[in-house]
Amino acid sequence: MRVDRATGIVVVGGYGAVGRTVCTELAERFPGRAFAAGRDRGRAEAFSRQTGGRVLPLRLDLADPGSAAGALGGARVVVACAETGDAAFASEVLGRGVHFVDVSATHDYLRLVEALDALARRRGATAVLSVGLVPGLTNLLARHCADALGEEPRGVDVSVLLGLGEAHGEEGIRWVVENLDRRFEAPGVPGTVPTFGDPRTTLFPGGFGRRACYRFDFADQHVLARTIGVGRAATRLCFDSVAATRLLALLKKTGALRVLRHRGTREALVTVLGRLRLGSDGFAVVAEAEGKRGRRHSCSAWGRGEGRATGVVAALVAERLNASPPWTTACFT
Repeated sequence: MRVDRATGIVVVGGYGAVGRTVCTELAERFPGRAFAAGRDRGRAEAFSRQTGGRVLPLRLDLADPGSAAGALGGARVVVACAETGDAAFASEVLGRGVHFVDVSATHDYLRLVEALDALARRRGATAVLSVGLVPGLTNLLARHCADALGEEPRGVDVSVLLGLGEAHGEEGIRWVVENLDRRFEAPGVPGTVPTFGDPRTTLFPGGFGRRACYRFDFADQHVLARTIGVGRAATRLCFDSVAATRLLALLKKTGALRVLRHRGTREALVTVLGRLRLGSDGFAVVAEAEGKRGRRHSCSAWGRGEGRATGVVAALVAERLNASPPWTTACFT
């Protein structure tokens, strides 16, 4: 199947945890114009049947960006809920004048897409990146805090609590697992910092209370360092299960997480975590900006169903892009 409608919206990874929400939300507004795309046509067709045909199936393999983009036909918007690791598919999409929405949390990948800004402008297309909870809502909260300070911000701290009781998608779990035993360059810190190190205690809303959070390489901290212009930005992570958070911190400290350098071990852990339910489906995020004169301003948000929250936001952005005209054409992070 090809997308022959000039107002079609294609959701890559549309039958996954986040993609299903994006598709069903869009199908409410545009029945028969939302496409659940992925390389497994059987899963796409099964999902289409579950929606009574309001969401249409589309086979699309990101391993072949040119062929995948060719299947888009007359699509107006593409929502990427699956990450390829490079910007080849995004380049094909924007080069065809199709708007692009991405929920990825990997900074290196987002920088590659940002570099397509000139192409997007030439082709009259818009790319909206960092769409979701983290990055996404966290970026907006941090910006709000920085603006509310009334003075130039010196640093920004973002804390994220995720519920292990939620049925997270396989790709999302894999991303977290692959980043557990890494070091990364953090804004305002010389050299590199380890993931699940440098703890900071944060008071979370929603009844979660005070929790120790640990450094994690979410894209928002890198983006905020550029867009707000702060010398220091950090994003930290914890889970609603205190025991699980402490166990990971201990394993990191003792070096036990080095076993995740083996692909087989990582895949085994992804499988286990995909079946395990240790807590709730709640989430909470807290952002705090610190001024150069010591003043602080913080704000927060919380709710249930992080994957659904990401999907709803992505669907709203796609709906806005589907309007004519959307924003000034460019790449936004």
